[in-house]
Amino acid sequence: MTDLRASRDLARPGTGLGTALFLLGVLGVLAAPASLLLGGSRPLALALLALGAALLTAGLMLKPARRVLSVSGRALRYALLTLGMLVMVFPFFWMLSSALKTAPEMNYFPPSLLPRNWLNFENFRIAFEKAPFARYFLNSVLVLLGSVTVTALTTILAAFAFTRLEFRGREVLFSLLLSMMMVPFEMLIITNYQTIVRVGLYDSLWALVLPFMSSIFYTYILRNFFQSIPAGLYWSARVDGSTNWVYLWKVMVPIARPSLVTIILLNALASWNSFMWPLLVIKSDLNRTLPFGLYTFTTEVGANNELLMAASSVVVLPMVLLFLFARKQIVRGVARGGIKG
Repeated sequence: MTDLRASRDLARPGTGLGTALFLLGVLGVLAAPASLLLGGSRPLALALLALGAALLTAGLMLKPARRVLSVSGRALRYALLTLGMLVMVFPFFWMLSSALKTAPEMNYFPPSLLPRNWLNFENFRIAFEKAPFARYFLNSVLVLLGSVTVTALTTILAAFAFTRLEFRGREVLFSLLLSMMMVPFEMLIITNYQTIVRVGLYDSLWALVLPFMSSIFYTYILRNFFQSIPAGLYWSARVDGSTNWVYLWKVMVPIARPSLVTIILLNALASWNSFMWPLLVIKSDLNRTLPFGLYTFTTEVGANNELLMAASSVVVLPMVLLFLFARKQIVRGVARGGIKG
């Protein structure tokens, strides 16, 4: 009945035109602030706003009341999503735009949103000449690979132990570990720093890997996924003579591949963007990672923000591409790992 009524409403004269005018009005209203931000023209923004309001009014007058509410709710939803998208994308757009500006353009007040020349890549060349970003990039890759490999191994072993191995106090121990998630990393910095100095790993890449060899959050995600695997499968494998080690790597790990990929991607993002810990434990220039390299770049070069933005674009680009290609996998893995099946 609902589909029949909707088709009748669409068949009425003026309904299709009213829908088109309503949608055009929504686009006009949304384009007004966008044109003000991009072009800085107030008359154009006011004209788009007035035109959008007029089209909205005309569309509402030609549409049935029930259809008006439906389309209005959908338009409001899309408007909020568009606004959220603009808020999320604008920092990256500003970074790239600033990377292509010259030094005088960076000092304009009020600041200009767009560069005069979109092909000005001179800042990138100067940035790579001022600091050894190739070495920083290599250090970041080595730390990322070490942290991801060790964390994935410890997470798999811990999740299997808390899922299939029976020992006294298992649930209590896991609850205590979960309670430690409420302790922020900043409260452990002094203890971790003293440990790194005592074992002689200060100012080395090992100091960037050792404190992050395990993660309670990743163990929680993988444990929930392991619990969704039927226990009968485990006991069947045990009856067939399979050991815990063989069952883990031959059965559970292949099944849990979506959650493992999510854990690896999240850990890679965290390791790549780490800044505060390298700032404390790294002293020599050759052991710095990319985020810390950007900080030293500002102190060595000065207030050359256009060069800093150019270097930041190079640093952020790999993680942005990784997130764009793997965003569905991250959401799917977190959802499946966070819900016990």
